[in-house]
Amino acid sequence: MAEAQDDITTEILRFDDLDGWAEDDHSAALAVFRNTCMDFDDPDWQSLCALAGQVDDGRSFFELFFRPVLISQGKGALFTGYYEPELDGSRQRSDRFRFPLYSMPEEARRNQPWYTREQLLTSGIMEGRGLEIVWVDDPVEKFFLQVQGSGRVRLAEGGMVRVGYGGKNGHNYRSIGQELVRRGVYEPHQVSAAVIKNWVRRNPELGQQLLYHNPSYVFFREVSEVPANKGPLGAMNRSITDMRSIAVDPAFVPLGAPVWVEKDGQDPLRRLMVAQDTGSAIKGAQRADIFFGTGDEAGRRAGRLKDPGRMVVLMPIQRAFAMLPETSE
Repeated sequence: MAEAQDDITTEILRFDDLDGWAEDDHSAALAVFRNTCMDFDDPDWQSLCALAGQVDDGRSFFELFFRPVLISQGKGALFTGYYEPELDGSRQRSDRFRFPLYSMPEEARRNQPWYTREQLLTSGIMEGRGLEIVWVDDPVEKFFLQVQGSGRVRLAEGGMVRVGYGGKNGHNYRSIGQELVRRGVYEPHQVSAAVIKNWVRRNPELGQQLLYHNPSYVFFREVSEVPANKGPLGAMNRSITDMRSIAVDPAFVPLGAPVWVEKDGQDPLRRLMVAQDTGSAIKGAQRADIFFGTGDEAGRRAGRLKDPGRMVVLMPIQRAFAMLPETSE
């Protein structure tokens, strides 16, 4: 059963149609689902959330109360990865720690779009206003922290500061990896976060101009309510879970919904995840960013991921069938 409208196709599948479904750890996915399901406003989801807190058999729960829905736009899925970076920093500016993470100015909230990345970093508009949360020692790592949207900073004074997304300047994100490909520096299959970082560091002046190619600028806020042993906050303002949380386009996938991921390419992955985050580059019905965790190793794994496949949203039964077209008698 399928609906086609404006190049968007909606099809209800069977659980038997999901490759690898029987082999997954559904109870692990159920635990992640519980983390955010209480935030649903809709009665259908609220009743399922109440049931989720009373059951232990994840597979039976999902199969009894959900139906898999394939939403597509005529092209296959694209899976990428993201992670929570860890940077070195200090509460005080010094010769080493001189690149600030800023909180968002009030006028940036009122006036969108605001200054571009280049304008913000060269005009002095941010200086002397007490907007610095912490200072870090690497502008390239700071750039990628902004791409990820959240991270942790190891303080030279001791301890750790976690920062989360605090807003942006209103300009659209532009991929600097795609720009390197456009310039003929690399072929598409060669581009990764590690490759970009190395190129920028080897070419300081050109590298700075490359970073300016992305006019989008992310501001931060200090996230003190999340313990260090839990994941960063996602778009639902709840901690996300490595290899079980994904970022999606909420125009197609409800935040908090379970999503069956069939990632192909190198190291195929078949796993039930939960849509608990968003991203400025995550657009489309078959587009997802997989959260790999915290730290450098998670970053290396996430940076290598750019694979095809398929993603299928699990919807409450009544909602799933309501997505189909009306039939005339």
